[in-house]
Amino acid sequence: MILLALAFLVAYAWPVVDRSLDAQVRSFLNAFSWTVYAAFAIDFVVRLVLADRRSDYAKAHWYDVGLIALPVLRPLRLLRLLAFARILNRSAANSLVGRVSAYVIGAALMAWGLGALAVLDAEQDAKGANITSLGDAMWWAATTVTTVGYGDRYPVTTTGRFVAVGLMVVGIALLGAVTATVAAWLVGQVQQERAADLGTASGDSPDEPR
Repeated sequence: MILLALAFLVAYAWPVVDRSLDAQVRSFLNAFSWTVYAAFAIDFVVRLVLADRRSDYAKAHWYDVGLIALPVLRPLRLLRLLAFARILNRSAANSLVGRVSAYVIGAALMAWGLGALAVLDAEQDAKGANITSLGDAMWWAATTVTTVGYGDRYPVTTTGRFVAVGLMVVGIALLGAVTATVAAWLVGQVQQERAADLGTASGDSPDEPR
């Protein structure tokens, strides 16, 4: 599924970034992205069928149900990116257990990249838009996810503003996670130093039995 998710991202991002793309290639990539999206839906259905209590599983994974059902509506097609993020998150959670720093960095980069693509998709053809290139979108996403917010680039469409709100929430959550991780590390270092000082003061030696 992780390979399908990456292929889906390429199929989604290419037409957004390259506006001069041939119409046939654009149609093929759009069809391919929907095909991969269908694979996401099948993955969820299989997990639902294999669950012991299907109703409980569906309730516990309501976000998966929403991510599969809502993007079928054209105005909400950007939610397909959340389905991509969900697949990556499941894979990352399995491989990064106990490595919070790496997980936070990965989440920040993913939020930055997906946010830039989403806002560019929503803004580049809008009247009065000031986010019209990939560079503009990446700069805006970077200042938004870090909560800096210079204001030189901003979304003018309703969809773009929804993307902005989501990116702001993610940015605040990531900053909180980074702060908590650093605080936990500092507390651990202080405790280790204190334990070492107590051991030295008591005259205990690890080489000498009591």
